[in-house]
Amino acid sequence: MIARALERMRVFHSPRYTADIGDHVMPIRKFDLVREAIVVSGLAVTVHEPAPVTDPDLLRVHSPEYVRAVATGEPKALAESQKFPWSSGLAGAVRHTNGGCVAALCAALEDGVAGNLASGFHHAHADHGEGFCTFNGLVVAAEHARAEGKIARALVVDLDLHYGNGTASLLASRPHLFQISLYGNWYKDNKAHRDVDHEAAPDTDNAWSAPIPNGTGGAGYLALVDEHVPRAIARSRPDVILYQAGADPYREDPYSPLDMGLEDLHARDARVFAMAKAAGVPVAWVLAGGYTKDISKVVAVHVNTARAALEVFGG
Repeated sequence: MIARALERMRVFHSPRYTADIGDHVMPIRKFDLVREAIVVSGLAVTVHEPAPVTDPDLLRVHSPEYVRAVATGEPKALAESQKFPWSSGLAGAVRHTNGGCVAALCAALEDGVAGNLASGFHHAHADHGEGFCTFNGLVVAAEHARAEGKIARALVVDLDLHYGNGTASLLASRPHLFQISLYGNWYKDNKAHRDVDHEAAPDTDNAWSAPIPNGTGGAGYLALVDEHVPRAIARSRPDVILYQAGADPYREDPYSPLDMGLEDLHARDARVFAMAKAAGVPVAWVLAGGYTKDISKVVAVHVNTARAALEVFGG
């Protein structure tokens, strides 16, 4: 239960979130840029550096062979299955970004809301990575909190442009965890597909989804959020929500077939936070997606997520 207004929101970031991945479509430097922009904006946040995720936390979710491959770089195909060139720097970075997911969830349970300035990595499966996602921080964080006796149930609200296929696969053996994924790109075989009309995600008892038709604008998108997110909260009865706030539905994103402006994405975030608060459920938010060539616009989407959280949960 959320009992009081938040004076300052905790967000988590470390310079160790980034690694040298060369000239890559994934703008990994945005983690640092978002931190700088949030601080400069004057938003009521405090920035904390999380500890790296532990082996026990990773091994609750991922196979020993995969965890070892990411740590050592061998076998190379497995270590690079998420489409990043392996390095010891990358191996350390993914430990820290997942540690940030754990820290944000724990802080949200105490404060009502908190954020991690890195992704939730929703394409990562138990035994391999996909789509720039190495370890699934959403499930790792939820299982950490459950092992600590802090929660019994959790809901992932995934509003990245791409379907959260890795999370859905991990939930198949976890009836205590739930996901609602609204997506404008279907994701299969480590590839994004814009056609969401002819091939869509099969729902399960605890992983639900809704495709967003090509060309959908702000009003249509928000109507889907209004329809599906409250229903998912009611069905899952979560102790905490993990919110994957994607920047890639933005209309200028090269992957996006949607017509979403910055103001629409801000409204989306405010909707989700308001729904969580109305239900009395703490929410930990993470960044996701965002490949627009002008990275300042990706950063603006993410800063607006922090702003929306403070608008809803602040004094």
